Amino acid sequence: MFRPLELFIGLRYTRAKRRNQFISFISTVSIVCIAISVIALITVMSVMNGFDYQMRARILGAISHATVSGVNQSMEDWPRALKVASANPHVLGAAPYVESEAMLLARRSSGALVRGIEPSLEPKVVDIDKHMVEGSLDALKPGSWNIVLGKELAMTLGVSVGDRVTMAVPELRATPMGGVPRMRGFHVAGVFELGMEQFDSGLALVNMSDAEKLNSLTGPTGIRLRLDNLFNARPVARELADQLGQVYRVQTWMDTNANLFAALSMEKMVMFVILSLIILVAVINLISMLMMLVTDKQADIAILRTLGATPRSIMGMFMVQGVLVGFVGIGFGVGLGSLLSWKLPGIIKWIEHTFHVTFLSPDVYYISEVPSRLDWHDVGWVALLTFTFSLLATLYPAWRASRTQPAQALRYE
Repeated sequence: MFRPLELFIGLRYTRAKRRNQFISFISTVSIVCIAISVIALITVMSVMNGFDYQMRARILGAISHATVSGVNQSMEDWPRALKVASANPHVLGAAPYVESEAMLLARRSSGALVRGIEPSLEPKVVDIDKHMVEGSLDALKPGSWNIVLGKELAMTLGVSVGDRVTMAVPELRATPMGGVPRMRGFHVAGVFELGMEQFDSGLALVNMSDAEKLNSLTGPTGIRLRLDNLFNARPVARELADQLGQVYRVQTWMDTNANLFAALSMEKMVMFVILSLIILVAVINLISMLMMLVTDKQADIAILRTLGATPRSIMGMFMVQGVLVGFVGIGFGVGLGSLLSWKLPGIIKWIEHTFHVTFLSPDVYYISEVPSRLDWHDVGWVALLTFTFSLLATLYPAWRASRTQPAQALRYE
């Protein structure tokens, strides 16, 4: 024989079906259970990766990867800071901005975060221009007093493109009647929809020079940056902070949204642990199958022992079977799970169209499609975890087989 004895006999036991059909049935059930558990874990992890990716993409479509701001309300020597930031090899784009809170008045009133931008530089750091429902950012010209609103904010105010909105900033102006807030009228020039309630219902864009005049500023309040790698934001932020000095503050998207992404990461880890228990339950079937097989093969084990097989060889023979069942189950699970994760958005759309159901209503959820993003790193961990469980499940039945005493097993044969 050109194969090791343990592997040869283990494979023969796996293929043999004449004596006990029930054990073969249990083997098939074990493979199916392991495959289903692997499919479930890979699919759920892919969906959670998809939601995480969509959240990051939509949030980073409205905020920058990093922000340079001054210690005071306006930045000192901001052209130098812009030049230093733009010179960094990891910075793909930089744009100054003015940010303040204001009250918007139209048919109804609503508070909003007003951001003054340079329309020519803004597309270099965020993707709001790609999410315009009406109008364009190019309408925000200096002195035009135009404004672009989020879709939900426009609906709250009861306005559309061409209507007029009055903005009141929290800066009191002395008059004979006493202190009154500074107010200015704006024309709605556009509406955007990012798909995130935080921005669609609370963000308004104006030209930076108009925002400076309205807030009595002589320069921007900060500079927003887009990096070549968003996960490299903190090292780049530390490098810029060292170059700019202590009069500037550098923050990253990880700092401003740390709680949200930490919650998403924790949820993904908890789901991985919970679904791993499904794999553990499936592996219990494998233990039952091997224990029944050991009982069925008592005479064969005794004969092998009398022919000189060592307890270690007997353990290896039965471990081959358990590992083979786990390996086949993992193979089917990884293949079908990867295929399901890849085709899941299309499958969900087909189900919604065929049965006229909606899983994520656009009226309730801002991510109205079930996303799926297959990560081969997660697939590798799932396969490794399942293989480890399968290997551990073979140890006790194989050990019981190795403890078989030939005289007792052959007494009634």
